[in-house]
Amino acid sequence: MASKVFFTDVSASPAMGLLSKLELLLEKAQLASIIEKDHLVAVKLHFGEYGNMAFLKPPYVRVVVEYIKKYGGKPFLTDANTLYKGHRSDAVSHIENALLNGFAPEVVGAPVIIADGLRGSDEVVIEVNGNYIKEAKIGSAVALADALVVLTHFKGHEMTGFGGTLKNVGMGSASRRGKLEQHSDSKPHVVEENCVACRMCEKNCPTGAITVEKVARIDYDKCIGCGECIAMCVYGAMSPQWDSSSELLSKKMVEYAYAVLKDKKAVFISFIMDISPDCDCWHMNRPAVTPDIGIAASTDPVALDQACIDLVLQNAGEDPFLKAHPNITWRTQLEYAEEMGLGSREYELIKVACEVDKNR
Repeated sequence: MASKVFFTDVSASPAMGLLSKLELLLEKAQLASIIEKDHLVAVKLHFGEYGNMAFLKPPYVRVVVEYIKKYGGKPFLTDANTLYKGHRSDAVSHIENALLNGFAPEVVGAPVIIADGLRGSDEVVIEVNGNYIKEAKIGSAVALADALVVLTHFKGHEMTGFGGTLKNVGMGSASRRGKLEQHSDSKPHVVEENCVACRMCEKNCPTGAITVEKVARIDYDKCIGCGECIAMCVYGAMSPQWDSSSELLSKKMVEYAYAVLKDKKAVFISFIMDISPDCDCWHMNRPAVTPDIGIAASTDPVALDQACIDLVLQNAGEDPFLKAHPNITWRTQLEYAEEMGLGSREYELIKVACEVDKNR
């Protein structure tokens, strides 16, 4: 049976701006139904690496926070620490990064709590018994929350094709140990004939695993399979290992999402805006692959991701993510998530806030 995905575009009028349209979308998606008085509600999002300007904007988060409070919930913003070294690899730096990007309690109305604690080791082990993951390591703040509201900036991704709700939940909720488990088989290799020794991979490798003389060389004892060198190389000299890498990473990520959601009340909202070709983990962002599209919400994460990619393809007239990252497919995560029972790829797109058009 087709799942319901509620959608509002980016049009606005004096009668109804985007923040009001978002609130109406929350009502249509029945966010209130998962909230109980005094329950702790995790608002899972990505704070954006400092220097990246495509991340989800704090005013949207404030609308969601106030909506949760209206129904008696106790919201907090959360994300787990990164596997790579950067502005978000420990809780102190992560919170400072969130504040720099505008996610201060005075702005968003809720505190920031890093899901997997000070150094990324605060986790709850959840049994999955999947094909690839037997026990998922999930950040405690996500695992122990009474309910989950997932706010996703929909964009491209250098290892999974696109970063949507499934990635936000599965990869984003994992502790550092969980992230390493997902990335462990996705280490790249050097296509030597394409390498021009520009050293961009060396400069941007978070673990110092790459050295460049005449060509790049990877120390696989140091490599964590994060894919940053693949995204940074414009010559095609860094490539995933096609015997596992992207496809296996996507499937592990889905099994982690299954672990997070199997006993959790949740609603999912995706912002199809500032649609960058790469993950928000980068300290910069390339130009958007297509103009802003809108906001979508659902209780089905698979249907929501499917609707978002369909809207992007329709709007762009091509597959901009495949163009940005050739040979990386986003289909794997959707097909496997449906197979795992996380949701349905069939959906009914229900447009809301049509009254905006009447006031033009």
